[in-house]
Amino acid sequence: MQDVTSNHKIVYVGTRTHNDYPDPIYQVIKYSPLELERMKISLLLSYQTILIQLLCLRLGMTLAFTSSSQSKRPGFVSTSHHHLHLFASRASSTDHGDRYATTTPSTKPLGNPICLYHQVTISTTQSGPPRQAVAVEDLTPILQDLLVDSGMQQGTVTVISRHTTTAITINERERRLARDMEQTFLRLIPPDERSSASNHRIPTTMKANARYLHNDIDQRPESVEEAQRCRDNGWDIDNPQELEKWRNQEPINAHSHLLSMMLGSSESIPVVDGDMVIGQWQSVLLVDLDGPRDRTVGIQLMGYQ
Repeated sequence: MQDVTSNHKIVYVGTRTHNDYPDPIYQVIKYSPLELERMKISLLLSYQTILIQLLCLRLGMTLAFTSSSQSKRPGFVSTSHHHLHLFASRASSTDHGDRYATTTPSTKPLGNPICLYHQVTISTTQSGPPRQAVAVEDLTPILQDLLVDSGMQQGTVTVISRHTTTAITINERERRLARDMEQTFLRLIPPDERSSASNHRIPTTMKANARYLHNDIDQRPESVEEAQRCRDNGWDIDNPQELEKWRNQEPINAHSHLLSMMLGSSESIPVVDGDMVIGQWQSVLLVDLDGPRDRTVGIQLMGYQ
């Protein structure tokens, strides 16, 4: 026990038995000058922490959304438009000494708040029917066009895949690297031995004779919830013929799902003075792990014009 309002502290030193009941024993000890100084410093730091937290709350952001309409544009599906009102203070500068290279955006005031969402179809650049190939598509030009059209100067562009066998990543767009990606991914998580990718895309020396539970199509759907999800997506699986049709169109693609989980499904890119903050050789890439097929992505631009 401690009493910080005096120069003494009460310390527990043991227990004694009195009339068959344990009795705690305490001793009053005077604080040393060093202990008193440490307590004062600790209290001062605690007060400073509380003041900083209150200041952050005082300067916190208030969000309010108001909807407005936007006409449909060719090439975009289900486009929605919201205005985002942000009331926040902007830091003028930060001094980190020589440890960091600090770039300060333009000091002109922020323009109109903006929050736009686009659903965009990405056409595959590969030919032929779907064969569980790994295809890499560059989203950077599309993002740049949308950024210019929006007029956004400061903010964030977020891209999300709308499929369970595709991924979003940031890296170099180069054809030989894309082939390295395919070989590396399929070596890490090889296709099922029943998959078409195993027969046509993998060298014999790399085949692992893998089998995945997801690919036991004849045993799906396994649960009541999964069966209802099939019905919700337009499949009358209570009809044996319709159930067989659903199973026949399901690909043997568990490895594609697993690779998608490893790579991730979204990326957020800062926008400063109208430009995405990415490196000279970086591109925002859609990685199709079960292609080639046309795919869709969701793109949101949020910030200020």
